[in-house]
Amino acid sequence: MNKEQTAKDAIVARHPRSPEALLSLLHDLQTANARNHLTADDLTLAASHVGVPLSVVRDAATFYSMFSLVPRGQHIIRLCESPNCHLAGAWSALDELRRLLGVEVGETTADGLFTLELTSCLGACGVAPVMMIDDEVVGNLTPERVRGALARYRRGR
Repeated sequence: MNKEQTAKDAIVARHPRSPEALLSLLHDLQTANARNHLTADDLTLAASHVGVPLSVVRDAATFYSMFSLVPRGQHIIRLCESPNCHLAGAWSALDELRRLLGVEVGETTADGLFTLELTSCLGACGVAPVMMIDDEVVGNLTPERVRGALARYRRGR
């Protein structure tokens, strides 16, 4: 058994054998992959462990925007495109992100560090416009705040 499979078996063992554990199991399996995505083997492993058909696992993995079936960057940037963020200047932040990263929405930087995505709502309207980098909320976005956040992640946070 290879090192990666041993690590994934350990992840699976931490989760109950219950359909209610599916989302947290998928999250942990995705995080374990270097390119921040779920493989076909991950989906099969999850289905077997929680006792649901593979189609249910695939439906969950494609429904929730936090999951990806294609390789992504080490850090996922999600910019909120809700009406509130839109009115507060999200498109200026998006222009700055595109410029600094050299990618369009849905693309990953050449160095594999960042993937840029849009999301419907981050639930942080009080600090609109807002983005998340991985699990960190960055609000009150201006071009300067966008530059600062990216610089922190390029330095390793």
